[in-house]
Amino acid sequence: MVWPSELTTQEKGKHMKAARWYKAGDIRVEDVPEPQIDEDYDVKVKVKWCGICGSDLHEYTSGPIFIPVGTPHPITGEVAPVIMGHEFSGEVVEVGPSVTNVTPGDRVVIEPMDVDNTCPACKEGRYNLCENLGFHGLAGKGGGFAMYTTFPHRFVHKIPDSLPFDKAALVEPISVGFHSLEAGGFKAGMSAVVAGAGTIGLATVQSLQAMGATKVIMIQRKSIRQEYARNCGVDAVLDPNTCDVVAEIKKLTDGRGADIAFETTGAEQCFKLELDSIHAGGTVVVTSIWENDVTFNLNSICIPEKRVVGSIAYCNDFPKVIDLLGSGKIPATGFITKKISLDDIIEEGFKTLTGPEKKKQVKILVTPEKTLLKQ
Repeated sequence: MVWPSELTTQEKGKHMKAARWYKAGDIRVEDVPEPQIDEDYDVKVKVKWCGICGSDLHEYTSGPIFIPVGTPHPITGEVAPVIMGHEFSGEVVEVGPSVTNVTPGDRVVIEPMDVDNTCPACKEGRYNLCENLGFHGLAGKGGGFAMYTTFPHRFVHKIPDSLPFDKAALVEPISVGFHSLEAGGFKAGMSAVVAGAGTIGLATVQSLQAMGATKVIMIQRKSIRQEYARNCGVDAVLDPNTCDVVAEIKKLTDGRGADIAFETTGAEQCFKLELDSIHAGGTVVVTSIWENDVTFNLNSICIPEKRVVGSIAYCNDFPKVIDLLGSGKIPATGFITKKISLDDIIEEGFKTLTGPEKKKQVKILVTPEKTLLKQ
């Protein structure tokens, strides 16, 4: 095995295209050194498709949030500019000598978690709660908006041939929705409310359906996203601008209210509606990342013994979601609304998703391999 110190001058000089975040509103596609495997980042992957995530958009409009600026990230040791992109699929092209779970040529997805493996949460196996948690594509040392990246083999997962590379890029965001069910204590037979028919909202809907929800109700303002929710087979789509959402949810749940609700919008109005729409003893799961504070009376939680719980990322969920996607139990229909080249990620990706036409999109996939756009 050749380690970086032994690379030839020619090998050290290899470059590739990548999209790097410099500051809010400033992402650049530029040539950067091609990554090489080392003892920690011991699997090299050629990227096929990478989705633009809501977290990426938050960094673009209001960052830094997760991206280290000034102070190096405690795990990667890097600061901005960093390569972005964490929802991706690809093919293994090189592995280190101790890697046994994947080999060159394997079709894979990467669970993009940078964890320290030493904090109490990591030792308990809850690595998504790592005290120094970072995300590949946000914390430095590479990302999916590039031709190649490297990552620890522990978090590289093989995918079945039944799962195409483009749909495989959805494993990461769907795992976010799937994990929120676990965080909230969802059980088959429950009724559920989901706010927001974006990627995570739809991922939550299809996870609920796959895991046995009796009723799924969507809160979504008027836009094409209402159609996306209906195409996923929700039982009702309620617009807070045109109806009394809480009253309608109670009607749909025999006057009781929903068992559980999932907040994916980052909007205070939706959070409050969900809190009011669940029955006494019910649960609201907050999956969204927030840019502003929320104000509400804590008696609305205390007196009816309602629960508000957070959900971040995923923990041992990738294998389950890969199986559900590969088998078709989670069909992921309607998720991919646009495919673009890495060269066009700013205009056709970030600006589209933050502009006037943003509601028309669910998931925009980016590829560094332009031939894939013709398939």
